Amino acid sequence: MTDCNLEPIRFPSCKGRLVEASFSGGAITSDGGAMLLRQADRLLGLTDRAAQALTDTRRKASCRHSLSTMLRQRVYALALGYEDLNDHDELRLDPALQTAVDADVALAGASTLCRFEQGRGRADAVCLHEALVDRFIASFSRPPRRLVLDFDATDDPVHGRQEGRFFHGYYDRYCFLPLYVFCGDRLLAAWLRPGNSDGARHAWAILALLVKRLRLAWPKGKIVFRGDSGFCRRRMLSWCERNGVDYVVGIARSAALARKARPVMELSAMAHEASGKKRCLFDEFPYAAASWNRTRRVIVKAEHTARGANPRYVVTSLKGAPHWLYDKVYCARGDMENRIKEQQLDLFADRTGCHAWWPNQ
Repeated sequence: MTDCNLEPIRFPSCKGRLVEASFSGGAITSDGGAMLLRQADRLLGLTDRAAQALTDTRRKASCRHSLSTMLRQRVYALALGYEDLNDHDELRLDPALQTAVDADVALAGASTLCRFEQGRGRADAVCLHEALVDRFIASFSRPPRRLVLDFDATDDPVHGRQEGRFFHGYYDRYCFLPLYVFCGDRLLAAWLRPGNSDGARHAWAILALLVKRLRLAWPKGKIVFRGDSGFCRRRMLSWCERNGVDYVVGIARSAALARKARPVMELSAMAHEASGKKRCLFDEFPYAAASWNRTRRVIVKAEHTARGANPRYVVTSLKGAPHWLYDKVYCARGDMENRIKEQQLDLFADRTGCHAWWPNQ
């Protein structure tokens, strides 16, 4: 039997305006989720912290809309599915969005929000990242024992002549090449880079800044740097070792690695021939590339299928069985691709249509 609820759900009031959800029909909005965003944002304090980080050079006496109101208006609209500034010419009159950003008058229009975004610079980008990391730290009730920082690059296609756009041979199009850093499902950094960038560009600097900030909050916590073979750089590994940061990083195939892995690859091939099915064996060996100043531990996944040998290599400072380190620790970085898709598909992080560089960032 249906249990009908006729009692309204009351939300905190906004400047004298009563806010409630009722089930009696009447005026309907498709953006009622804005109220849930407002409540979540109040608990997180994210836009408040971000607004404090941004610079505001406007003449205050001439401003109708505060910086924090415009920031929440833009962020909430993105989360509601309105990625274009032109949408705000109508959204500014929506009572649900007005109430969500704590206003009871018309909000900023597209041109005002455009000026707001175009006025952002490098200092704002840095401060917004600091706000993200501060909220991440505040989300823990107790110090974490270990943090795994996932680094990955992706393409951001562009269709104009924006600053920093270049043709990328691997992606076969003009694009930017942003660098993302996640800890689990939490975004710590999203740094825009020109399309002709090396895959690991800025990774070292961002890792150093993150480690410094996280250790300031949790001096005893262990930090693990994880990435694919594009981040296997001599200086990066050496920096991690000098600063007590563990790493598990892919390493590209080479003839030297193939020679080291030959015994286990032969065993894998024999197991495949005997069973006719794919076979995977795991092993480890000490290895030092020509550019390295020391020997490091390399794990090999010796896979053999009907198509032939398919070896994979990982260099790591972590302890543990090779099978466990590869399957449970290194391969877990694959989930980061889902986090990047959420950024680009759900939050429109690839809407970099401004001509100038820093507004796109």
